[in-house]
Amino acid sequence: MSEVPDSEVIELATKVFDLARRGETEKLAAYLDAGVPANLTNDKGDTLVMLAAYHGHAATVEVLLARGAEPDRANDRGQTPLAGAVFKGEDAVIRALLSGGADPQAGTPSAVDTARMFGKTDLLELFDGR
Repeated sequence: MSEVPDSEVIELATKVFDLARRGETEKLAAYLDAGVPANLTNDKGDTLVMLAAYHGHAATVEVLLARGAEPDRANDRGQTPLAGAVFKGEDAVIRALLSGGADPQAGTPSAVDTARMFGKTDLLELFDGR
């Protein structure tokens, strides 16, 4: 039995995902504190952390991780927030994710694979030190 999600629930989820994309940390934190799951995923398997990381919002990533979001949760394509941050060159996000326990070997391609692909030797050294 498959239920069709309520339109108000979809509207709220869309709003929360947009807050993560835009890095509206305080507003997003209020929704999380009110009960929105920190590991909420969209129809592509992207988590709030993935969206915040990919769009370069380190403070938002930190708030999500502090509220229980999984740093290595991959989307439907096997991509992790850390690999996305490496791809986008978001150094502050990379450091926030690593501080939050992200594994540079997780995902396909992993953050390590992505750093190798783009010749980011500084990140490879950082990951190797973990």
